[in-house]
Amino acid sequence: MNSNSKASVSGEGKPAMTASRKASLAGGILYLLTFVSIPIGFLYMSVLNDPNYIVGSGTDTAVIIGGILEIIVALAGIGTAVSLYPVVKKQNEAMALGFIGSRVMEAGTIFADVVCLLTIVTLRRAGVGADGLITGKTLVVMYGLFRLGQNLMPAVNDLLLGSLLYQSRLVPRILPLLGIIGAPLLIANTIVVMFGITSGSLYLLTGIGVLPIAIFEFALGVRLTFKGFDPSATAALFEKAQTKEFLSAA
Repeated sequence: MNSNSKASVSGEGKPAMTASRKASLAGGILYLLTFVSIPIGFLYMSVLNDPNYIVGSGTDTAVIIGGILEIIVALAGIGTAVSLYPVVKKQNEAMALGFIGSRVMEAGTIFADVVCLLTIVTLRRAGVGADGLITGKTLVVMYGLFRLGQNLMPAVNDLLLGSLLYQSRLVPRILPLLGIIGAPLLIANTIVVMFGITSGSLYLLTGIGVLPIAIFEFALGVRLTFKGFDPSATAALFEKAQTKEFLSAA
């Protein structure tokens, strides 16, 4: 490549860096937003633990708030993949698209969860009485099944994004490494749960799998929000992509 061509490629680096900062800021904020559903364990306690909830009385506010928080998480999760796509696709477009797809699938399981619990609330308010007990219990069981999807998909998400970030060095490698390590453990745990196996060691496996992934996603959100991608890695990634496009067009 001659000097003029090189200048043409590198000269586009500054706009690319600006675009990457916008992408990292949006992705970081959305990643942090995915943590707003942490209180759902408390908010859903009554509907999940009381087999007679559908025929009981009292307020449904906690369940509704939990549903709203989960919807926010589902949309924010899709947003993380979409916002980071313009940057990470320059490392591997197929994996970047896979990340979007896995985020959409995860959001689908979250929406299904919310539908299950809000259906119970709707039936309760409609006064279905004892005839709705079996339906209510069935919906709670379905909620649990969809939760398996929510345990599995974050592992897939972090394997894809972790690999992209690790290879491109857009962030310190220790961050994506946490997700890459935790993902197989979480996948193994989900498979074991699907076979109905429960034990003390299983709960330990769950904790070991969830903790690195949770740390990865939270730390990544903080990093992207306040610092963004590594400038030199971003410049190298954009220049690599632009050079590839230039050569393919030549």
